[in-house]
Amino acid sequence: MDADVIVVGAGLAGLVAAHELTSQGRRVALVDQENAANLGGQAYWSFGGLFLVGSPEQRRLGVKDSFELAWNDWQGSAAFDRTDDEDSWAVRWARAYVEWAAGEKRSWLDGHGITFLPTVGWAERGDLRAGGHGNSVPRFHIAWGTGTGVVAPFTRYAREAARDGLLTFHHRHRVDELVLDNGAARGVRGTVLAEDDSPRGVASSREAIGEFELTAQAVIVTSGGIGADHDIVRRYWPERLGTPPREMVTGVPAYVDGRMLDISARAGVRLVNRDRMWHYTEGIQNWDPVWPGHGIRILPGPSSLWFDALGRRLPEPCLPGYDTLGTLKHLRTTEDIAPYDHSWFVLTQKIVEKEFALSGSEQNPDITAKDRAGFLRERVLGKGAPGPVDAFLRKGADFVTAATVEELVDKMNALTDEPLLDAALVRRQIEARDLQLANGYSKDAQVQGIRNARRYIGDRLGRVATPHRILDPAAGPLIGVKLHILTRKTLGGIQTDLDSRALGADGSPVDGLYAAGEVAGFGGGGVHGYNALEGTFLGGCLFSGRAAGRAAAAQTA
Repeated sequence: MDADVIVVGAGLAGLVAAHELTSQGRRVALVDQENAANLGGQAYWSFGGLFLVGSPEQRRLGVKDSFELAWNDWQGSAAFDRTDDEDSWAVRWARAYVEWAAGEKRSWLDGHGITFLPTVGWAERGDLRAGGHGNSVPRFHIAWGTGTGVVAPFTRYAREAARDGLLTFHHRHRVDELVLDNGAARGVRGTVLAEDDSPRGVASSREAIGEFELTAQAVIVTSGGIGADHDIVRRYWPERLGTPPREMVTGVPAYVDGRMLDISARAGVRLVNRDRMWHYTEGIQNWDPVWPGHGIRILPGPSSLWFDALGRRLPEPCLPGYDTLGTLKHLRTTEDIAPYDHSWFVLTQKIVEKEFALSGSEQNPDITAKDRAGFLRERVLGKGAPGPVDAFLRKGADFVTAATVEELVDKMNALTDEPLLDAALVRRQIEARDLQLANGYSKDAQVQGIRNARRYIGDRLGRVATPHRILDPAAGPLIGVKLHILTRKTLGGIQTDLDSRALGADGSPVDGLYAAGEVAGFGGGGVHGYNALEGTFLGGCLFSGRAAGRAAAAQTA
């Protein structure tokens, strides 16, 4: 055979699986349709957020967390409702993952040299119900090095294993078929693509120059999700989220094409929860794109006012940073705004300087470079917006600034095909909100949320602006941001057991076939259920890739 195990996909889950295998002496063939520059896949471009429970970072900030609280949050968010069928393994994966996040995960990451910023972010603050969706406490730990830093040790392990003869890279090899022999996975067949030295993330040639076949005792599929193919996103868009947008921006490189899902199904693998997906509502067009339709997600603090396409404030819990899919559902199911594919932030210069962060390793050069002095200088001690945010203010197609509401609305209307916003309506809503700041208490849910956030020292020092009137001239100028739906994650996929073994239509494991990462719904075919708590996507790749590698190593002993 060509190897003990073939790993299909050189993203984070594939690299982790390969490391588990080679560290136990197994020979690995690592197959990927992209060139060597793309090792690490989509994870390389991420912000590097990881979900941890009861971490040293949380304790230093006075955050009281526990497995019980995190598991309650996970169950409320996931809302598993197919537990006798499609969620049967997902529920078990979910509990195992939360136990790992509250236990070994922190020390395991430390063992690979992955360290974290001292602050902990409060992502997905939730739907305002104790038993519903959302994180009750801050759990979003950002790795020094962002996603690039999370990927780095596993990329290094792969190259060291290649040097030692335990791993062979098969770049520009696109898998088109899983080869089964008497019901057992024994290899892959596919197309050799023409050499292409494009930089990381850039869409590459699909010119075919040959065919290949590789054989092994086992195959691990770690090929990612569907986010770059908008047609597939629309095909599986669930009715509960209304109508799919006609136009979206793309949060992942072009190679995140979902091909291996249907290829796996043709081999007899069971796909589940394909109607579950995760797309952001705060996407903006990248003024300096890498891949086609490249969008960036704003990671907002809680203070920006959010308006729909017709200029009405969104209802709670559709607040910045609270309930991603709840907001998406509102925007796509409300009858008079569903025909429009955008919404708006309205904020002040004071808010953008303190609260705006941008997702992505390239949008956070100080953290990606592990420049601690630069981080303090730029984000804590510095004045003005961080450099990447300021670049979008100056160059981004979706940003406008003005001194008055009327001038701002005129500029916002200029960014749409027809003038949908009425300045008088927008002004009335801003003035009503501003009146709520006269006291230290309020009936406005968003103002309440701002004050609640500032009770947490991490938010007060570095993430949430001091409450102020939007129309206070000293806080200006006013800023309007046109927001797009940004495609990102697949939450369903190949159903797997707790050893990451791919299951067939009858629910039994397909001998020798494993799946991990996003193609497996990050484990079990949908570990997140309907909602994610953030920081759980990279962690899902790590956890499921580790399980697949260990199980395949045991099989091939």
